[in-house]
Amino acid sequence: MEVTDRCPPAILATLDQLAWTASGAGVDCAALNTGLVAARMIAGLTDDSALSVGALLHQLEIASCGPLNAQLLHEAGPDARQVAGELQKLGEFGRNARWSADNGIPAAQAETLRKMLLAVVGEPRLVIARIALQCARLRGARDADPRLRQQLAAESRAVFAPLANRLGIWQLKWELEDLAFRWLEPDAYRDIAAALAERRSDRERWVSDFVAAVARELQKAQIEVQVYGRPKHIFSIWRKMQRKQLALAQLFDLRAIRIICQSIPDCYAALGVVHSLWTYIPGEFDDYIATPKDNFYRSIHTAVIGPGEKPVEVQIRTREMQEHAELGVAAHWRYKEGGARDVSYERKIEWVRRLLDAGDTASAESDFIEQVRGELFDDRIYALTPRGEVVDLPRGATPLDFAYHLHSSLGHRCRGAKVNGRIVTLNQPLANGEIVQIITAKDEHPSLDWLAPEQKFLVSQRSRAKVRAWYRKLDAGVNRHAGHEIVTRELARLGASNDLTAKLVGECKCNDADTLYRLVGEGEISANQVSQAIIRQQSPLLPARGSAAAKRPKARRSAANPLEIDGVGDLPMTLARCCAPMRPQPVIGYVTLGRGVTVHATNCRSLARMRAARPDQVLDVRWRVDGSSQQSVEISVSAWDRRGLVRDLTNVLAEEDLSIEALNTTTQRSAGTARSVLRVGVRDMTQLARVMATLARVANVTAVRRLS
Repeated sequence: MEVTDRCPPAILATLDQLAWTASGAGVDCAALNTGLVAARMIAGLTDDSALSVGALLHQLEIASCGPLNAQLLHEAGPDARQVAGELQKLGEFGRNARWSADNGIPAAQAETLRKMLLAVVGEPRLVIARIALQCARLRGARDADPRLRQQLAAESRAVFAPLANRLGIWQLKWELEDLAFRWLEPDAYRDIAAALAERRSDRERWVSDFVAAVARELQKAQIEVQVYGRPKHIFSIWRKMQRKQLALAQLFDLRAIRIICQSIPDCYAALGVVHSLWTYIPGEFDDYIATPKDNFYRSIHTAVIGPGEKPVEVQIRTREMQEHAELGVAAHWRYKEGGARDVSYERKIEWVRRLLDAGDTASAESDFIEQVRGELFDDRIYALTPRGEVVDLPRGATPLDFAYHLHSSLGHRCRGAKVNGRIVTLNQPLANGEIVQIITAKDEHPSLDWLAPEQKFLVSQRSRAKVRAWYRKLDAGVNRHAGHEIVTRELARLGASNDLTAKLVGECKCNDADTLYRLVGEGEISANQVSQAIIRQQSPLLPARGSAAAKRPKARRSAANPLEIDGVGDLPMTLARCCAPMRPQPVIGYVTLGRGVTVHATNCRSLARMRAARPDQVLDVRWRVDGSSQQSVEISVSAWDRRGLVRDLTNVLAEEDLSIEALNTTTQRSAGTARSVLRVGVRDMTQLARVMATLARVANVTAVRRLS
């Protein structure tokens, strides 16, 4: 029985009415016929009227040059229009402007296409609709352009037939395979079809006699069954010949029958009758009732030597197994909610939803459909090139990752990107189904900033390795110069002197300063690692509890003052703006007439000049040991403007339990940028560095620095 023969009368009447309206509106007849065939297939799988009608509308929208007739849309209803819209978003998977019959669809690309189709579909019904539409289009491909016909066939064999197989929609799977085989390998198809046709009348007469004999013997055994001959699909015959290296005459299942029983005990009773009457062929028995396949297929398969010493395959199953074998899980979607609970049906629906929500990372050589595992799609996203090629990337991948995945040179020359036609930043995470266009320069010159983890330019380790490899190939002198600039910049940003470089060499496990500069220039040591090393060198250990230093007499403390002077009462103290010292940097005080004590970092150049002129005005100052007080600092954040940016910045401060003393944001709409200045209270330089690093990881942020 054909899938379309199961179409419920009510849906059939709706489709006929819509076809009448569409033909009256001048819709292309070929497109209308293809849409009707697909809609009837879907109705044969599930009595969801909206899905069938939505697939018809989708096919008509593709063929129409303008909007569809208003009356047609009204008759279809809102649910069907929504389905058509979802199918439109799903797009035409596999269509590649550079496709050719010689190259076909590579195994890796076919796997990626199947994974993408499952990943971007939130509603399992849409996959069924898309498979039915593909089958209907392939049916009508006889008069199509040969190149388009071959491309449809290649997509069907590589992508849609394996999906239909895994979902258990075997009637569509068999038809997709046979039609694809017919258009892709016409000579082999004709040879097998001709060989079968030459013997068809004799074979059909033999099968008819054998069916009658089996039915008669089972009736004698009082087993109620239905017995009929089973056609063998041409592609299945050819594949078996290739796999087992057999000639057509050596196949045991060119003659085949199917026995449909009332219950599982009847299946085994029927098997006993068949084996008692005809000789069983060793190695041709499989019990998929006791051990079902992964897709819940159940049946008994055996082969015997029948009358005239001719082999015949026998399949034995119940009616429920037959329903599942013919239409798969989709057949059970015909049952409505509110009826009697069907545990088997619920289990199958659960399996389908797990399949459609999950994926696999199997190698290109293995068949994806046979290797599906759960809960892996969350780690992958699938983006498209402007020509329709699908690129498989890790979750969180950026346009820069996309460029490096396509080619190293493209990544090195990348200077910008468009996503769905809009210019975006290079560190914007991509989403499933987005079309990415890379904007390039003539010269290859990746940026070292791309390697900074907090900037989030590159998620893929493979892409990061390509950037490092490019820098390693540069002249060592160029790398040393670039690294020297980065180290100098970080020292200045954190208020440290260049004398600290010698300590950084040991901290970063380098032999000398030249090695440090070269590794930084090559990207092996990031700017963030350099800044963390500077902070560690600026943080001397505090005196241990009970030590002599800890027992020195202490002045009366002010809760708001983070500093203290030994042997002196509280004096007005302010932090110098020239060097803006922070705990635990070494500090020193300078007495200014009428202003109290101004506290500088010990390496401050302004302090050095004043100390040389008036050494008697210098006082020893240190940070309070308890570290309970806070110090106000201003942080400047530059970013590409977007909605929710300020909220994300303040969330970072809230997670650190910092109070915001002031916040000012300036936006330049013409440039699409924003600058925020935040004044917050922090305990020490370590906390400040941690906050700044976290702010730098916020999406769209391009620079974070402390204001003196």
